[in-house]
Amino acid sequence: MMQSILTVCIGNICRSPMAEGLLAAALPHMAVASAGTGALIGERADALARELMQRRGISIEDHRARQVMREMCQQADIIFVMDNEQRRYLEEKYPFTCGKVFRLCEHAKQDVPDPYRQPQAAFEQSLTLIDQGVSDWLSRIARL
Repeated sequence: MMQSILTVCIGNICRSPMAEGLLAAALPHMAVASAGTGALIGERADALARELMQRRGISIEDHRARQVMREMCQQADIIFVMDNEQRRYLEEKYPFTCGKVFRLCEHAKQDVPDPYRQPQAAFEQSLTLIDQGVSDWLSRIARL
């Protein structure tokens, strides 16, 4: 039975915290965490990410960026990344992750672009994709 999900992006302040927030809200019985391949360790989630999530009634105010580590990957039953480059990074660094790392928007066959230092529209576009990816995966997770 699936109990733990890890979401990964680069800095762990935009995309993965938003994905973590949506997944945690939808799956309150599951452990959901996020990390970055090049994390801005200790930083809060980006102000625009916090604002967009707050509008949905989900707080990511307490989020602090952290670097992805072996233990996190071992504990996670499934790992969602934002693009194939992050997937390759994890599978090369931690070969045991092969088979449990998936692009969040794999079903739509697309990456979630990084909105870091972009205008609000870029954050909204990324969040729309994250939302769709989460929805697609929720129906699959429910069947497991």
